[in-house]
Amino acid sequence: MFVAVSCDLASNDHRDTVYQIFSQYGLKQILTNLFESTSISEKLLSRLKRDIDRVTDSYDGLRFYQYPVEDTLVITSLKEKKWRKLTIKV
Repeated sequence: MFVAVSCDLASNDHRDTVYQIFSQYGLKQILTNLFESTSISEKLLSRLKRDIDRVTDSYDGLRFYQYPVEDTLVITSLKEKKWRKLTIKV
């Protein structure tokens, strides 16, 4: 599955910690605040989101773009410490 992650992190400490977590899960930095992977599994992605949730606060924002998930594009965002999911039929 292809996954791209856009980050808007409130502090340098959070940024460094989240970037380190991305590296541990095999995501590569493509641009400033943008990471991607072409080989992450659904199970690993779920663990990644839990790990990120532990080190972020309500001022941080992230957006995950996942494709394909049952022939759809799934956009999951973390904003104000709440996860939201948007599914788009392709």
